[in-house]
Amino acid sequence: MAPDFVAGNRLTLLESGREYFPALLAALAAAEREIYLESYIFADDPVGHEVASALCAAARRGVIVNVTVDGFGARNFAEDFRPQLAEAGVRSLFYRPEIGRFHFQRHRLRRLHRKLAVIDGRVAFVGGINIVDDDNAPEDMRPRYDYAVRIEGPVLAQVHHAARRMWEIVTWANFRRRFRLAPIIKPCCAAVGDQQAAFLIRDNIRHRADIMNAYIDAIDAAATEILIANAYFLPGIRFGRALFAAARRGVRITVLLQGKTDHPLLRYATQTLYAAGLKAGIRIFEYEKSFMHAKVAVIDGEWATVGSSNIDPFSLLLAKEANLVVRDRRFAGELRASLDAAMRDGSREMLAEDILGQAWSSRLLRWLSYGIVRLLVGIAGYGDRHWRAEDRVKAPPER
Repeated sequence: MAPDFVAGNRLTLLESGREYFPALLAALAAAEREIYLESYIFADDPVGHEVASALCAAARRGVIVNVTVDGFGARNFAEDFRPQLAEAGVRSLFYRPEIGRFHFQRHRLRRLHRKLAVIDGRVAFVGGINIVDDDNAPEDMRPRYDYAVRIEGPVLAQVHHAARRMWEIVTWANFRRRFRLAPIIKPCCAAVGDQQAAFLIRDNIRHRADIMNAYIDAIDAAATEILIANAYFLPGIRFGRALFAAARRGVRITVLLQGKTDHPLLRYATQTLYAAGLKAGIRIFEYEKSFMHAKVAVIDGEWATVGSSNIDPFSLLLAKEANLVVRDRRFAGELRASLDAAMRDGSREMLAEDILGQAWSSRLLRWLSYGIVRLLVGIAGYGDRHWRAEDRVKAPPER
């Protein structure tokens, strides 16, 4: 499904928690009727408690507050926050509650990975930032580097519908009849700006490939430049073919990836792709200043996306995701400038000699990691049935 772009929006790019949380807290403090908040992680740290306090205050004012967290990513939420929230009148639900922490089950890979909030149907936030302090990380990985967007305007209708629909689904799955929705609060969708945007989700029903297809369509149309910054990057062959075709057309392609990671398995698997990318003329940077969690892209200085979806099989095939896609030179230019600064001040460019100079043990580790990732995707039930041959991750051997 092609993105349904609508005009008349006002979009504010927010870099990391230092810009995102003040904007979110201000919107929560101004809420009058309704709040939806979704997060994969809701951490027991200063930011988590500040957001929880703002949600409680809103509920005590009579605002209907609906919070949905992932049952694995926020598995301690019930102990850390639920009593406080429930006492204030906040309604909270788990997506796929975690039951057997020490038993692997297929559903563990199918997560609610969206990070969004909708307040009074008049303002929304979409991006990759969880409810977690930027400094809640190992010392050498602080602060987190990520993005979100503050949204006003007609595209709010799409975000509001998605948040309401998620609440309905999780309410039904948890048998929480008393959490059924009140009559629809119509979102405020009057034109307030001049920016075009579309809201995309990934689910297992009608929107399985919407985010991936939007990326591929934009890459296929690229004429001059593609810049992708993504925390977990292990694309399937359709995505890879689109990138290599763009490189052959003379499009400048740059990919910014993690240099410090909380998931070494995926990083090692990704590094099996470096040799082929470098040979095709794709520039690869690793961000080493801190922990990069971004999932953004800019193409031809006009198309941009900010969201929660990584470019790997877990995000593109398994998780519930949400991305905002924008067609606006001002917004794309602002994001491009921010990424330029990150590459200039905190990144290291990977060169062919970095790959060729690897010891055989390092190459073996990376290929074993790649194989394990493929195995996990198969265990999740997205092997031959759902991850078709033409969509599987494949990489040529390193040279």
